[in-house]
Amino acid sequence: MKRDPLGGGLSLGSLTKGLMGARALALSGLAAAVGMGSACGQAVGRCKMGNPTGYFTGTATSPQSGRLEVSLNLRCADGRYDGTLVTPVGTFAITGGDAASSLLHLQFAAGPDVGTIAATVSGDTLRGRFAVSGDSGAMSLRWIGQARVVGWDAPTLDLDVARWHEDLAFFAREIAARHANAFHSLARPRFDSLVTALDRNLDRLNGDQVYVEMDRIANRIGDAHTFLAIPGDAPKFPFAIRRFGAQYRVIAVVRAGRNDRILGARLLKIEDEPVALVIERLLALTPAEEHSSLRQARAEDFVSMGLMLHGLGLTPTREAVTLTLADDAGQQFRFEAHALPLNIGDTLPWTDVFKSAPLYLQHPDQPFWYQYLPEASTVYCSFRGYDNLSSRAADLLALVERVRPEKLVIDMRQNGGGDYTLGLRYLIEPISRLSHFNRRGHLFVAIGTNTFSAGMANAAQFRTHTAAILVGQMIGEKPNSFQEAREMRLPNSHLRVRYSTQYYHFVVRGPNAIRPDHELVPTWADYRLGRDPVLAWILHYASTSQARSVGQRR
Repeated sequence: MKRDPLGGGLSLGSLTKGLMGARALALSGLAAAVGMGSACGQAVGRCKMGNPTGYFTGTATSPQSGRLEVSLNLRCADGRYDGTLVTPVGTFAITGGDAASSLLHLQFAAGPDVGTIAATVSGDTLRGRFAVSGDSGAMSLRWIGQARVVGWDAPTLDLDVARWHEDLAFFAREIAARHANAFHSLARPRFDSLVTALDRNLDRLNGDQVYVEMDRIANRIGDAHTFLAIPGDAPKFPFAIRRFGAQYRVIAVVRAGRNDRILGARLLKIEDEPVALVIERLLALTPAEEHSSLRQARAEDFVSMGLMLHGLGLTPTREAVTLTLADDAGQQFRFEAHALPLNIGDTLPWTDVFKSAPLYLQHPDQPFWYQYLPEASTVYCSFRGYDNLSSRAADLLALVERVRPEKLVIDMRQNGGGDYTLGLRYLIEPISRLSHFNRRGHLFVAIGTNTFSAGMANAAQFRTHTAAILVGQMIGEKPNSFQEAREMRLPNSHLRVRYSTQYYHFVVRGPNAIRPDHELVPTWADYRLGRDPVLAWILHYASTSQARSVGQRR
């Protein structure tokens, strides 16, 4: 299902919709091959003049994904193969390979994992198979032309009107054809009228405005996996905000210049617009049919995105914004923030408002980590992602068996998605068989607004498969909804468009929501001091009366 965007502490980088997917649920075919394979350890090999190179398009088919349209941009540079394999389930780097006679062997990667392609080249046709860890399938590609230069398909918003007309027509035609049901909420005539209105106005809009208006239409389709991905070089301002009650607070800043002056301050206005009205405008760029909490969290993230603010006409430029803030004494002041490219800003050091991070915000780059809290006889596990989950979950369960704690806490508040079948197989089902933990009051799952996609699915399965007590806030994504994201690229701007391909049903009875058994809404006082009321409640949970009270709410 997916990984981006925010809430229980997820970074804006993850929240930048571009990382979200639908399952990556079973991540499917090629993506599963990459995301679930292990490094093959094969020699990278060499290429030389006369070996196959070029730009190829065609199809790949696997038992998991079915038939996918793919492209391969294959270069031989300095005696090594490189390039990209572009598929509807992701874009993967070619990391090496070799060629002998008509035989071609390639490796492609995502993170630490490696997939392989073995093919025969005959004339302008490349036929073969991809394979990785439990998945394989046939590929058939045709040579279209010379290999494209590095960066040729980088997203751009600098297009003339004619090419924007072509991209909009492609978007409208293909999202209707590829989405599992693009008109389950937004009626087709209304969709057509929105597209027509935008098409008529293209000659009066700048690139940021075109992006925003196209993204607005995509979000009207309704599900959280359908949107235009934010380009990696889009401008990002060096601050992050979050709502606490009726206030908006600056919770983190890039560690540079005078940014620390606004850390912890109340945000009152953006340019001269009250922040509440800015959020209201930004909600148009969030999924129309999801819960309001998810939409609110995404809108808060977009407050620091120059592309969104400028595209909506909230700022005169995309690179700078003037904020009006108030310190704890109520003294108002103005601050001009300058943007950095998103892919640079997310790599810089940030300063949080708290001095010491609570457990759920520690080790932000680790997808799955845990520790024993002996004073509370509790094993705490942060479950953010699915990389190498089989071995990591096995290690967790081994620790649990060794120390035999009173409580096991699975924290999913920052779980942005992956392959939900892995979470079920390697974590939920094994825990359900541990009779000493699968009891009321001994197993807890922390959830929040941004427990998303596969994370949402696994949270629902913890409730149905185990005796876990769910603690935190209602999950922002609806459990019964369109998910399983794939993506396409617009032909001229190369913008990535995500769309859902399957409907999932994770709640059988009652409202279309995953609510906690015990709700705890974070306060500004807790957050700024690094306190976690969710974990505190779990650690202090003990009494029989508590167990009865929580059980009655399920």
